[in-house]
Amino acid sequence: MTNQTTFIHPTAVVEEGAVIAEGAHIGPFCYVGSHVEIGSGTVLKSHVVVNGVTKIGCDNEIYQFSSIGEVNQDLKYAGEPTRVEIGDRNRIRESVTIHRGTIQGGGVTKIGNDNLLMVNAHIAHDCIIGNRCIFANNATLGGHVEVDDFAIIGGMTAIHQFCVIGAHVMVGGCSGVAQDVPPYVIAQGNHATPFGINIEGLKRRGFDKSALHAIRNAYKLLYRSGKTFEEAKPEIEALAKEQPAVNLFVEFFARSTRGIIR
Repeated sequence: MTNQTTFIHPTAVVEEGAVIAEGAHIGPFCYVGSHVEIGSGTVLKSHVVVNGVTKIGCDNEIYQFSSIGEVNQDLKYAGEPTRVEIGDRNRIRESVTIHRGTIQGGGVTKIGNDNLLMVNAHIAHDCIIGNRCIFANNATLGGHVEVDDFAIIGGMTAIHQFCVIGAHVMVGGCSGVAQDVPPYVIAQGNHATPFGINIEGLKRRGFDKSALHAIRNAYKLLYRSGKTFEEAKPEIEALAKEQPAVNLFVEFFARSTRGIIR
């Protein structure tokens, strides 16, 4: 369904049933499947495939050869009508792949707002991505990975399925992440290990001195105190009652299932 301000190039294929909002732009040689919804102001540059039950929000830029909503690579997948949901103002660069979810994983692969996915990044089935994240070239997520707001994943980095990457994390390039990475942490290596707090990133995002001090103390309890995780956890929970920024650690611990990087 189109209207007067929607542009669809003559060489593009838009299947009957697709919903293309006012102001969307479908460039040359794109394919848009019949169960796709594309929001206002979203641009498909050229040679983009959007398939399956896929909803893309407003003002996204999607570059050539990206594939969104296609059949996932989970061998259990049997053609169920699982989904991809993408928010607003994301930049999805060349050859990015974003696969639909699985029934076993909740049925949806979801990406929030204002993210940058650089060339050849891969978002596997059932991944949940927050807002304002950056995935550098060739960053790869296994299935069911969760990446929280403001995380940065370096180029050529692979993240194991079911891992949780906390908010404001920075994972260095060429890393292999096999366990969960707590919020605010810088991680690097194969397998990735912690290298301190992403202080410069937090300063740019407006964290004040008291918040930074509390976050450092929480990090020290986890990694430098000699305490086990179970010993450090209640002390971090107590610290969170005094400083709200530490609450991200507490919320993360409640979701972590693979253990944290060490």
